[in-house]
Amino acid sequence: MEEGGGAESSRTSSSTRLRVRADPILVVCRCFSVITALTAILCIVVNVLSAIRSFQDGSDIFNGIFRCYAVFIAIFVVVAETEWGFITKFWKVLEYWVGRGMLQIFVAVMTRAFPDTTGSSEEIILLQNIASYMLLACGVLYVISGILCIGFLKRSRQQKEISRDQAIKDLEELERRREELEYLLVEERA
Repeated sequence: MEEGGGAESSRTSSSTRLRVRADPILVVCRCFSVITALTAILCIVVNVLSAIRSFQDGSDIFNGIFRCYAVFIAIFVVVAETEWGFITKFWKVLEYWVGRGMLQIFVAVMTRAFPDTTGSSEEIILLQNIASYMLLACGVLYVISGILCIGFLKRSRQQKEISRDQAIKDLEELERRREELEYLLVEERA
């Protein structure tokens, strides 16, 4: 009788493991978020390099200051992509994809603005173009997805995933407790 109960509980726990699958929409959203964060980091690197060059040459101090602001806002984009509760608590607009996309577009424009026209650093100009157009594309996709309410769908699916994970944890805890009680009952009979 005890062996049958053990087999039944192993079937139950294996079936709960089979039901736990990643939601494809959440996986795509997470991948897109990682790509956006990496692109924003590329913008940070490009803007830091441009700011250093501007300050070293002394040719355009205003360009260097502008790049420092671009770095600060790009860091904010990276932090917003982590969806850290502290950020969304104080800046509710970043919870919505349209707001997040507009911020990304702004950073892309700042990265592309004031290119180095002296021709001394074609690599930096190329990196500026790549970073700005990639972040611009991410921002446009965020705005379009926000208009189509994909962000709302994502938050809804995240809530379901959290609820499902909690239900599975509760079920596993109940199964573990049931097994403990059955073990105590068997020991008392013996």
